[in-house]
Amino acid sequence: MAVTDLFAGEIVTELLKHLLSVVKKSALCRTTAESLLKHLNQLLPVIEEVKYSGVELPQSRQTQLDRFSEDLRNGLELCKKILASGRWNVYRHLQLARKMEKLEKKISMFMDRMVPGHVLADVHHLRYDVAERFDRVDASARLIEQRLGALKIGMEGGGWLEEEMRRMEELEERHEDGGVNLGVGLKDGMKKVKEMVIGRDDVGVIGICGIGGSGKTTLAREICKDDQVKRYFDNRILFLTVSQSPNVEGLRSSIWEFLYMGANIRVSQQNLQCEWNVGLRTLMVLDDVWSLSVLEQLLFKRMPGCMTLVVSRIKFPTVFNLSYEMQLLKNDEAVALFCYSAFGQKSIPISANATLIKELVNECKGLPLALKVIGASLRGQDQMYWMSAKNRLLRGEPICESHEIDLLERMKFSIAYLPEKVKECFLDLASFPEDKKIPLDVLINMWVEIHDLDEEEAFAILIELSEKHLLSLMKEARAGDLYSSYFEIYVTQHDVLRDLALHLSKDGNINQRKRLLMPRREQGLLKEWERRADQPFNAQVVSLHTGEMREMDWFPMQFPEAEVLILNFCSNKYCLPPFINNMPKLKALILINHSNSHAVLHNLSVFNNMPNLRSLWFERISVPQFPETTIPSVKTRKISLILCKMNSSSDLSMVDFPWIFPHLTELTMDHCIDLAEVPKSICGLLSLKRLSITNCHILRKLPADLGNLGSLEILRLYACHSLLTLPPGIHELVWLKYLDIAQCGTLACLPEGIGKLMRLEKIDMRECSSIRKLPNSVKLLQSLHRVVCDEEISTKWREVQAAIPQLHLQVVEDFCSLDWLTE
Repeated sequence: MAVTDLFAGEIVTELLKHLLSVVKKSALCRTTAESLLKHLNQLLPVIEEVKYSGVELPQSRQTQLDRFSEDLRNGLELCKKILASGRWNVYRHLQLARKMEKLEKKISMFMDRMVPGHVLADVHHLRYDVAERFDRVDASARLIEQRLGALKIGMEGGGWLEEEMRRMEELEERHEDGGVNLGVGLKDGMKKVKEMVIGRDDVGVIGICGIGGSGKTTLAREICKDDQVKRYFDNRILFLTVSQSPNVEGLRSSIWEFLYMGANIRVSQQNLQCEWNVGLRTLMVLDDVWSLSVLEQLLFKRMPGCMTLVVSRIKFPTVFNLSYEMQLLKNDEAVALFCYSAFGQKSIPISANATLIKELVNECKGLPLALKVIGASLRGQDQMYWMSAKNRLLRGEPICESHEIDLLERMKFSIAYLPEKVKECFLDLASFPEDKKIPLDVLINMWVEIHDLDEEEAFAILIELSEKHLLSLMKEARAGDLYSSYFEIYVTQHDVLRDLALHLSKDGNINQRKRLLMPRREQGLLKEWERRADQPFNAQVVSLHTGEMREMDWFPMQFPEAEVLILNFCSNKYCLPPFINNMPKLKALILINHSNSHAVLHNLSVFNNMPNLRSLWFERISVPQFPETTIPSVKTRKISLILCKMNSSSDLSMVDFPWIFPHLTELTMDHCIDLAEVPKSICGLLSLKRLSITNCHILRKLPADLGNLGSLEILRLYACHSLLTLPPGIHELVWLKYLDIAQCGTLACLPEGIGKLMRLEKIDMRECSSIRKLPNSVKLLQSLHRVVCDEEISTKWREVQAAIPQLHLQVVEDFCSLDWLTE
């Protein structure tokens, strides 16, 4: 394309015509359009001069101007959209007006700072000097490309949506009357980040992290505007937005130009990472960073006086010297921000329904974005509308179009660029009740079964979601190493993120959805489901949340594709749904009773119709006596009994575990406080690799034939306070790698034959106060490389280290957790 076609007197002329029409039609865009007219009228003579000079530009510079020309065309498309938008659509006009403001700022910057018009004309008159002149312009042109490229107005890629959503995060900075900053909830963050920034010459990179909508960008902008910070850095502060699809070369050029005040130096990655002695204090703020690889390209690692403040939803621990985690707002701060958005003041108006306002604020859970968007969506509405909004929020539904666009669509952007399997795992989190801890073991089993992952991949996805602040991990102090049990780790999620997952899971016809979910507890099944029950439901995941369910409360449903069934309920008795018989592909069954008493199950015959069941999770259930006619579940690999009632519900000694579950590889019994004796038939589970009997406080002994478990690799007996001894046959567990007897305070000794466990790698025996000496055979444990113990017994183990040189001792203080009581 030649200059005559490119720099486009035709484009500018057409744009001028449309801007004149916008001035006449749109009151919201009039001022901005008039300013654009002024700038483009100044640019037109220069374009004409270039046009008639007849000079062809070098290809690289021609390309730069091609891109700027494309941005002008996008501006023309924006004008056409404004002219086509109906007068009644005020919300749309506001969106377009803000886009017009962005365009005006870019054109103004192009005219006044970056590429002055007279330089472009002189380039064509001074052909012999063109290379030198354009060397000075190169850095600026890349900056223009990066900034104008982010507009993407009217183009596929959602640039306008990204900026509109970011605008919501900056809303609290503005005030209709004069730009008064609200500053709600920022004081603590301001104080802590300023302490990291000011007077810390030893710090190079500081992070501000948090979930989308938590106010990260607002806090970073407040730091840049703070007088003390500006004085410390002598106003040398650069704020750049990186985004998910950054122009790294343009960003590097912007940084270079800022640091070296426009010096004529061509930029390369080597330049950026070299050691430079500039000496002046400089603060660079990199906002909306999504990638470690991109961040590393933008950092000056060894430049004296240069500090970088990184704003991201993702933690980069290998890069950050210090970091600040955004805190959710306290109740009084949340009320103030909500009222400011809803009423334009920082307190509840006298005439308003204070109780209703507080209930709505509580549903926002302290998230600034939720408070601002929901408050703004209710502004000027009557009380009946507010009541409806509260009820819809309780059901996880958008309260109106603006709520869905501004809040849920913003959150949707948070997961838009996740890999497909990671995104699917995020959506699975909506299957669990609001404000409840989600056992990691349940999640891992679920993801393994339906997403074709192994456990390591599933755990890696969990970490990725955590680093992106899409969930939070909670774990006990002793969890986290190679042999930790997943039931020691829990997942929690902010309610707004759960609402997002629910919102995205509701797309399409209800019978065709991948997940069929109940957002909150109901007395029975949803009426909408009953109306559609004449057709099969093709959901892969089905999650119910009810109270007591009797046989008559269920209605027929067909689930030919269901692989996971989650039954959340709150009752002391519960009839299993008959439609389990119509789930031929069911792989994971999860029953979680949220009441304070154990639930008795009815309709146990459904267990005969789950041929593909691989995992079973019972929580706060009275473990049933399986019918004598129970068909063996040959594919079941994992059973977890958590907070269950054991002995009084049935005679477990009569249960033939090897017959019912012939290929079971993992059995967990945790906090089964009435478990006094482990069923002997468990010793016939020859495929069992992991046995966890933990927090069973009245368990006194284990079966004598425990040594028959020839495949066992992990044995956990944590916090079995009444356990007196380990069976002598334990030395026959030739594949055992991990033995956990921590907090078994009455256990008197390790078995004499323990030295025969030649594959044993780790022993955890913290708080085993009754064990005062070690059997001589422990010196034969040549695979043992780690022992966790108390100070008292550590001296005995240090004597063993002479025989086992690779042995590492971890001496710990007493630890006792009652976190499980919160459930």
